[in-house]
Amino acid sequence: MDVAVFLIQCPDRRGIVAAISGFFSQRSYNILQCQQYTDSARGQYFMRIKIDLNSSDFSASRLESEFESVAAAFRLKWSAHFSTKRQRVAILCTKTEHCIYDLIIRQRSGELPCTISVIISNHLHLEHIAHQFDIPFYHAPVNAGSRDSQERTVLQILRQHRTDLVVLARYMQILSPTLIEELQGRVINIHHAVLPAFEGARPYERAYERGVKMIGATAHYATSDLDQGPIIEQDVARVTHEETVADLKRIGRDIERVVLARAVKAHLEHRIITSGPRTIVFSAS
Repeated sequence: MDVAVFLIQCPDRRGIVAAISGFFSQRSYNILQCQQYTDSARGQYFMRIKIDLNSSDFSASRLESEFESVAAAFRLKWSAHFSTKRQRVAILCTKTEHCIYDLIIRQRSGELPCTISVIISNHLHLEHIAHQFDIPFYHAPVNAGSRDSQERTVLQILRQHRTDLVVLARYMQILSPTLIEELQGRVINIHHAVLPAFEGARPYERAYERGVKMIGATAHYATSDLDQGPIIEQDVARVTHEETVADLKRIGRDIERVVLARAVKAHLEHRIITSGPRTIVFSAS
């Protein structure tokens, strides 16, 4: 079944649902799902509406053009996404393999509706994974003073492979504001969340020394503020004094896999609306 998903946000007011649902009904589009949320504190309304494209004489350009009349009347900020276009995902990684393996397996099993079109790394450690799954691999090393040229190379590769989404699968490089700006809203990052937070080197060792009782992971959209982008998904696990440093790392890797996969899946299914520093993430259908 071919479907379209419209993501909508606007100032809250009466008549929005009637106008939007009426628009699709008048054109004989069957509404498969309608999810909505009102942020009363900020006076904002959010909607995710999925329609069946097989129920009408479909033209993407005409549908988007005609929807502008509703958008103008209600000051909608909106986007339309069509299942007829399969999204292309690029994975950026360094030396850690657990997230990249997990994403590929989930994609191959049909859980992630996308094509993993390219893998880019600043090291050669994970090149064998790309070869194993017949995915194009590019080595883009970062040396002293070469960051700008390396990022230009990365951008060129992403454009060449018509990339829709970039996943930082434990990519241990800080992206420049220039790169973030070009890819705004299309880069998902994952990092550990050892509680209380231990930034920098050896976080699990220091967490063990402090006797932490909870570890987790956070997936978010990358912004120019390091690890401060809108949060998409999080999870935690309770631990005890009996866990070793190796145990903490293993548990952390497991959580990172799951959290990153959930975030990527939500993005691919067009279930996320970004509103300033926060996200509205609608439940899976």
